[in-house]
Amino acid sequence: MDSIDNVQLTMNNEQLYENLRFPRFFVGRVALGAPVILSGDDLHHATKVLRLKTGEKAVFCDDTGTDYICEYVGADRFEILAKRENDSEPKVYFRLFQCVPKGEKLDFIVQKVTELGVSEIIPVISKRCISRPDKKSNKIQRLQKIAEAAAKQSGRGKIPLVHEFTSFNDSLKLCKKENLGIIFYENGGKKLNEIVVGCDVKSAPVDIFIGSEGGFEASEIEAAVKAGLITASLGKLILRTETAPVAAIAILMNLTGEI
Repeated sequence: MDSIDNVQLTMNNEQLYENLRFPRFFVGRVALGAPVILSGDDLHHATKVLRLKTGEKAVFCDDTGTDYICEYVGADRFEILAKRENDSEPKVYFRLFQCVPKGEKLDFIVQKVTELGVSEIIPVISKRCISRPDKKSNKIQRLQKIAEAAAKQSGRGKIPLVHEFTSFNDSLKLCKKENLGIIFYENGGKKLNEIVVGCDVKSAPVDIFIGSEGGFEASEIEAAVKAGLITASLGKLILRTETAPVAAIAILMNLTGEI
């Protein structure tokens, strides 16, 4: 792999990046000094759906937070024009533990929390979950594709990881003591501004638990508190399971200075 010092990058294209929303592709490791080659679904999307023409620009991301502004030179090849750190990724690392809702609601949740900046999504099977997907289903693969599409649309530098379905008890084991753990409970809890004030949220992940349509059972809240989580409230209104994570993440992003 060529050193960046040995590659002539036309950094004046930085201005183009700021002013235009180029198509975005996650391509893994990028070798400076060599063309970026697209294949498969990405190539089809670029050439058949977007119908990119020679000379048009696209942004390639290595999924570690680095963007490469590229120019289409024909066939399956793009020439790297400039490299920059992606500045859209939040400094706070949010993990959403979402109890599985009915129907296609999880698709919506994954899409929206990805747009808001969540880094990991863990689908949880709690006691009141009506939907109980088989671990061998292809649902996680589809959800990961939804996350990728949302990451592209929102200009992110990383694709959130969608985990396999896990039980509520096992999900609590994933929460380390140094993390800020928050579980939303319809029967009351602290306000988010009271929880966040004074916390160093940028030093460790923030874990957020959202219940399914039926919420959490009292025994689950008791286990969560015993594991170190803080019960929280989103106000007097009862929000739908697909609304609650969007509201919670948006509020937390604001309280932590991300939006």
